[in-house]
This record gives sequence, C-alpha cells and structure tokens, in this order.
Amino acid sequence: MTFRAVRTVPGQVRGLVTSRLAAWGVAGISDDVELIASELVTNAVEHAPGGEEIRVRLTREPDAVLLGVWDSSDVRPVRKLFLGSTGAEAAPDAAALDTGHDAFTRGRGLPIVEALSESWGVAPTAPHGKWVWAKCATVGPTADVAVRHVLSSRS
Repeated sequence: MTFRAVRTVPGQVRGLVTSRLAAWGVAGISDDVELIASELVTNAVEHAPGGEEIRVRLTREPDAVLLGVWDSSDVRPVRKLFLGSTGAEAAPDAAALDTGHDAFTRGRGLPIVEALSESWGVAPTAPHGKWVWAKCATVGPTADVAVRHVLSSRS
C-alpha cells in the first residue's frame, strides 16, 4: 500500500493491519504488530522529505508475519540506548515547558520494535530510500506471549 507521508497514516495502517491479521486468522499477534506498524510508519512519516510517499507491505509467511515500511530517505534508523532511571526524572523540570523539549519521550520506537518482533532490520533501496522491516512469529514462544497478553487483558 502506498500512502502520502502525513500524520494520520499510522492510525490508518493500524486499522489495516488489524483487519488483515484477523482475515489471516492470526489476530492473537495483532496488538504487537499494530504497535510495531505504528512505530515504523511514524518514523517513515517523519523522515520522508516534504510529505512524499511511504509504502507499507504486510506479508504472511508460514510461521510469521513480515511488516515492511519504505520511505525515500537514505538516513538509517538509529536504535537509541535506554539510559536507565536516575530518579532525577521525577523532579520538577522547568525545561519541560520549552517547545521541542522531549523529556526522553523520543527514541523508544526501535527498542519497542526489537522487543516485540522476532527480528527486524533495514534494507537500502536504489536509487534512494530504505525498507525497515520487522518479523513477528505466528506460532511458537514469541506468538504464545502475544496470545497470553491478549487473553490476560480481557480478564
């Protein structure tokens, strides 16, 4: 699917992912794949120059679902390291009122993708751009965790 790189696209993609996974009979991993899609699409929207197009591909494999998101930027995603809790973030922070201050709320996307997927990566494309992809198991321990999460949230 091809989309114009605008802020509403992550929500549209989440809905499409939910529908497709249900049709494939793997709705048990829907929450995880939706969150991964949201993170990857948001990054693509931010990095697509001037609201250009982005592409989203969801593919069913025998034991997994592969989600790919393409944008035209050659800038590779960078996984930021979690710095840990120091206790200082609980104190009042006057800088938090400044425009553009993120208070460590940015840079969590790739660690989330890494935690929820079986594997992920980046594949450059010619003449420019890249596919950022994540693979989520539909059977086995990774999928079982997702299913248990869904079942426990309904209790």
